Amino acid sequence: MTNVPWKTPPELWEKLKPLARQMRHDPTPAEEALWQRVRRNQLGVHFRRQHPIERFVVDFYCTKSRLVIEVDGPIHDYTPEEDAVRQTYLESLGLRVLRVSNADVLRELDGVIARLVEILRGVRLTAHNSTYPRSRQPIKRESGVDHTKTEITGHLCAG
Repeated sequence: MTNVPWKTPPELWEKLKPLARQMRHDPTPAEEALWQRVRRNQLGVHFRRQHPIERFVVDFYCTKSRLVIEVDGPIHDYTPEEDAVRQTYLESLGLRVLRVSNADVLRELDGVIARLVEILRGVRLTAHNSTYPRSRQPIKRESGVDHTKTEITGHLCAG
């Protein structure tokens, strides 16, 4: 087993485990579409879905590349501060976080997969040289600094 910088306390694990199981059995259409493309090592690495990390359940997680994929639905439009706290915490564990919107997964799944493959290969595209369409919205982090959430290619954070 790969060494991880966190250990979910047993009492928290007992609460998160059934929640993660329920979320795996009832995915959103976007989560299901993405899962069908990343499951069974189709991209050369193993992904887990609805995986508990400390106090959070992330949509997808690849242990080998230490990559978290979050598929953001409409609820995330109302929780930017919570999302920023969550992302900051995951990054503090040395994880990279890729955020994509439900709409982009459903409309541009091939583009999302192409971006994911580039990330897995270690190619880091910036907003300036990516050819994928994107819309941007500012996210306020607790530090008060504005960051940009890019919908289709997500916000990739070096880890």
